[in-house]
Amino acid sequence: MTRFLEDILRQPDELERTLGYLGGAGWHRLEEAAGRLRRASHVYLTGIGSSWHAALCAAPLFAAGARPVYLQDAAELLHFAAWPRDAVIVAISRTGKSLEIVRLLAKARESGATVIAVTNAENGTLAREAQIPILVPVTFDHAISVNTYSTLVLATGLLAWTALRSFDDALITTLSGVIGAAAQSIAGWQEQIARSSWLTPGASYYFLARGSSLGSCHEARLLWEEGAKSPATAMGTGGFRHGPQEMVAAGLRFGIWIDGRRLREEDLAVARDLRKLGAGVMLIGQNLPEDAGDLVLQLPEMSAEWQFVIDAIPAQLAAERLAQLAGADCDSFRLCSYIVEHDGGLFDENVVAPDDHGNGFQGREARRGAKTTPRDQMSLAEAAVKKRNQ
Repeated sequence: MTRFLEDILRQPDELERTLGYLGGAGWHRLEEAAGRLRRASHVYLTGIGSSWHAALCAAPLFAAGARPVYLQDAAELLHFAAWPRDAVIVAISRTGKSLEIVRLLAKARESGATVIAVTNAENGTLAREAQIPILVPVTFDHAISVNTYSTLVLATGLLAWTALRSFDDALITTLSGVIGAAAQSIAGWQEQIARSSWLTPGASYYFLARGSSLGSCHEARLLWEEGAKSPATAMGTGGFRHGPQEMVAAGLRFGIWIDGRRLREEDLAVARDLRKLGAGVMLIGQNLPEDAGDLVLQLPEMSAEWQFVIDAIPAQLAAERLAQLAGADCDSFRLCSYIVEHDGGLFDENVVAPDDHGNGFQGREARRGAKTTPRDQMSLAEAAVKKRNQ
């Protein structure tokens, strides 16, 4: 079993633990942050990498509550934006040490903006310097962000919900039931994926979604790239219908998230037409016709606005399976640092560029046999929560 798959399989437990913490010991900090958002005239929601996808998931919750936010990834917000002094920036980052996040903190101090952190690491710069840090307990993943992604998704969604509505026992019960149902569905999803011919090494993959699932769609694209080492594309289903469909041809693969309530028949029609053109289609959603795609992964029934909490899990399983079929090492990165802390280029001092035969891509610490991964160490966030609860 790959370490990637191990991380995926423990995900429901990590989500349940996050829900319990934010509904218990972490509730006061969550409410403090929500209160600050209620008073803010300008709110910016940002992140980089998979944390940016968490922002994409949460933004529709703000918009649905008539409290739209400015949505920009941390690099764009850092280099191409200015904001008023009363602005509140919700910065999402698993480690809080990424280059753009660290520099964004300095820019926020200079401008007088308030920073709310949603992070997994107590020792990160973001957690230390944000005015209101929300620390999300999690055991870090081995390499690819799985649990650090999904727990930040849940926490940011709960922050939006608390700012606009009420985070109460009824919501905890509802979400706990959804997470439990997802845990019971994983084995079935694995079996379907293993039997399906939709996964084909070397094929071109497009991922489409709407609303909060757009974050899951972009996360799937990243999982294909990090795990299976295969290029992929992600975009909104609506935008896809305005030009990009010209490149559709037999053999292409599409993964489409179907919303629990909106534009269902319209998007099922997109899937139907893609199959008529010879493309293979994977569908992820609730109460879907079994014959609507080549691979139909049913989600447990839930409120449509919370579907994003679990609807990346089937795509994670598919990415891990594709890596195995393609012979790709999904448990290591060839080029990317686990935390990007330098600006410019692809290689840092810990990465060796490939030679003429494609060999290389190995960190200096690995060559000395001293390399460790985040999964090998217990998260400081987890340790802090345990200490706080003693």
